[in-house]
Amino acid sequence: MIVVNLDVMLARRKMRSKELAERIGFTEANISLLKSGKVKGVRFETLEKICEVLDCQPGDLLEYRPGY
Repeated sequence: MIVVNLDVMLARRKMRSKELAERIGFTEANISLLKSGKVKGVRFETLEKICEVLDCQPGDLLEYRPGY
């Protein structure tokens, strides 16, 4: 299972979902769906924007957990 750790990175950067959404051109609803892991996929372009704004690597946001 792939786990999305976006909420962890937002907390580390002291940023709210609303600010991230505005800075990457997303809706807050889409950020919420991504945070909850309820999306089937994410575009590399979107991942790149998130990493740029949060100053992180894709591996900081996505984690593989075997056995889920």
